[in-house]
Amino acid sequence: MGLLDDAKGLADKAKDKVDDLADEHGDAIKSGLEKAADAVDERTGGKHRDKIDSALDKAKGAVDDRARKDPPR
Repeated sequence: MGLLDDAKGLADKAKDKVDDLADEHGDAIKSGLEKAADAVDERTGGKHRDKIDSALDKAKGAVDDRARKDPPR
């Protein structure tokens, strides 16, 4: 097995770990994202609320995408 094969194997393991974490702890991750967004919004005085909300929606969507789905039938 070559160096690139080793790197691919490690990347696959890392992807699987992220998927597992998103599946098991997705609600907690999204809650933390919401708290962080609220803190940033407060510190910026609400000036960037639209951008913060957009980023929050994308981040929460990414967590949902990484969570394992039922296998296709």
